[in-house]
Parts: sequence; C-alpha cells; structure tokens
Amino acid sequence: MTQAQSITVKNRSWDVAATLRLPEGFDAGRKYAAIVCAHPISSCKEQTSGAIYGEALTKAGFITLAFDASTQGASGGEPRFLEDPGTRVEDFRCAVDYLVTLPYVDEAKIGVLGVCGGGGYAVSAAMTDRRFKAVGTVVAANYGRLMREGDMSPDAAIKTLDAIAKQRTAEARGADPLIVGYIPGSEAERAKAGINDIDIVEAVQYYTTPRGQQPGSPNKLRLTSTGAAVGWDAFHFAELLLTQPLHIVIGGVPGGFGSYRDGLELYGRARSHEKSIQILPDTSHYDLYDKPEATSQALAQLVPFYKKHLGA
Repeated sequence: MTQAQSITVKNRSWDVAATLRLPEGFDAGRKYAAIVCAHPISSCKEQTSGAIYGEALTKAGFITLAFDASTQGASGGEPRFLEDPGTRVEDFRCAVDYLVTLPYVDEAKIGVLGVCGGGGYAVSAAMTDRRFKAVGTVVAANYGRLMREGDMSPDAAIKTLDAIAKQRTAEARGADPLIVGYIPGSEAERAKAGINDIDIVEAVQYYTTPRGQQPGSPNKLRLTSTGAAVGWDAFHFAELLLTQPLHIVIGGVPGGFGSYRDGLELYGRARSHEKSIQILPDTSHYDLYDKPEATSQALAQLVPFYKKHLGA
C-alpha cells in the first residue's frame, strides 16, 4: 500500500500544509522521482490533485506532494482566502525546496502536475524554476485570462479593476473585507442566477455535494486579492522559458473556464521540444477531476510521460 504523511512546507513566515505520499514498498535507502501536485483554484489537496492524481501517481511508483495553497485550506498565511498568482507560484518553489531536503528524493527527477488553475500556476512555476524536469497539466486554465475576460464585455478588465480599487479604498477606511464565492454556493443559487454554462453547472455539482465537498474548499475568495491576477498571465514567456517536456490533457467539451482553448494555446506556445496534447472527446472539464473513465485515460498517458522523463 502507499503511505500518506501530513507534512508542512515553509513559505516565507508561514507553513503550507501538504500530503506526502510514498509508494508501495518504500525504501528510505533508495532514490525516487517525485511529482508536485497542484489543486484547482478554490480546491484543496484532499480533492482531485491529491486524492485522484497524487494517489494514482504514487501507485505508479512516484513520491508525490500535494499541497494546499497559501492562505487557503489547512495552510497558513494572512490575510486568508487570497488568490494571488505571485504567492501561488511561490508555493511550488517552496514544495521543491522541501523535496530536495529528503535524502530519498532524486533532485534531478522532480516533476509537476497541475489541475485547472493549478495547471496554469504549474506552467508559470516551471518556467522560472529549472528544478522541475517535466510538466503535466490536466484541464489547465489561465486565471489571468479569466480575470481579464470577466463578463466578456469590451471593458471587462477595466470594470473589474475599478471595482477592486473601490473596495480596497473602502477597506483602507475601515470597511470589512469583501469575501465572495468563486462559484454559486448551491444548485438553487446557480439556477436562480440563470447560469447554465457547463463548467459552472458541474463546478456546483462537484464542490457543493458529497462528490467533492471538503472542509478545505469553502468557496471563499478575498475580492481585493484578485487585482494582481488581472495583470498576470500563466503562459507569459512560454515561447522563451518553457523548455521542459510537456504533456497537456484537456476535455473535448469546451466550457466557460476555457481550459480547452488554454490547452491548445499552451501547446502552440510552449518552447518544449518534447510536447504532447491529449484531447478526450465527449469529456468535460469536471469529468477530468474524478470520473474514472476520464481520469484513467489521462493517467494512461501521464504515467508513461513521467516515467520517460523522470524515471520511477
């Protein structure tokens, strides 16, 4: 059986909570390849990044480390519920800092896998941390693009920034922080709002029901923290800096989060000489979170990809 250990990783002055998984027959005298697994935006390590992909990759022989983003889940950091790209990307670097202190991790064989927004952050981290030797993404979404597009109106980004500026001023003058949800908090709330995009529909089905619901994923976002994301892009400089082997997994059913087109864009822009893209027909964004028929197909290519470029 695989072994799971609760550990912490230091990011600046706080602890990042993580689950370190060790493969069956683990031998501390050996050297293992390791993979950092990153959760979607609004998610936590107990959901798809750790419980699905982290566990499967560990069963395939890798050490995996799935972490909660700083200020979210069981991780420390203040103020709470930030979605700040700079801090999110630094979490990845700190995860590698931890792995390279373990005598049974081969520092030349560390990879990264990110799901949804975690995939965008994983790409950004790999571009500036050369310790990542192979990059895998599952329905990777570019959070910066999402924030700029907003409601898809011509000046969506400007309207978003104006609203954030107004709220920051109010909070500077003593108003309570504005904590909002990433998605509708229930099926009834979604229906009342008339939101029928497949990604939102399935996000509510995943996050607000026993299927995926977890205490570390409370659907809380500090609004003012998103200003930095509007001026950030997950794939910035991919043509220059993303050279590691890359495998991209996307579902063939497009939705509002844009992971289908982001996957195609990433594939086209990445400088990586060895890159591949896997498009699963009739598969949605959230099918690739936990539906066995989808995740098994993704892993059928991800596992050989990592074994080729990292060993096991």
